Amino acid sequence: MNGKPPPDLTPEQKRWAFGAATLFLTAIGLLGYSIQSGVLVPFAIGWVVLQAFGYAGSLKRAGGDMAHPLFKGQVLVHFVALGLLVAIILKGPPA
Repeated sequence: MNGKPPPDLTPEQKRWAFGAATLFLTAIGLLGYSIQSGVLVPFAIGWVVLQAFGYAGSLKRAGGDMAHPLFKGQVLVHFVALGLLVAIILKGPPA
């Protein structure tokens, strides 16, 4: 708009962006598997929607800074959700 290129991302911003992208792609993969197998479909849909709105909202409020504590907190919340998913999978179906 003003003719200047956007500033380069710092290494910290790149790490947090990579973490967010990895979690988002994991959620998309889970969604595909869930739809195919019919297992955990509401969780998979909800996780993708929460990530999309959460990352967009936190980036907007953080002014686009991916190293802002608000964005970092959003990434960590979804990391905890991944941990809960792993716990559900490891527990397995009821006997």
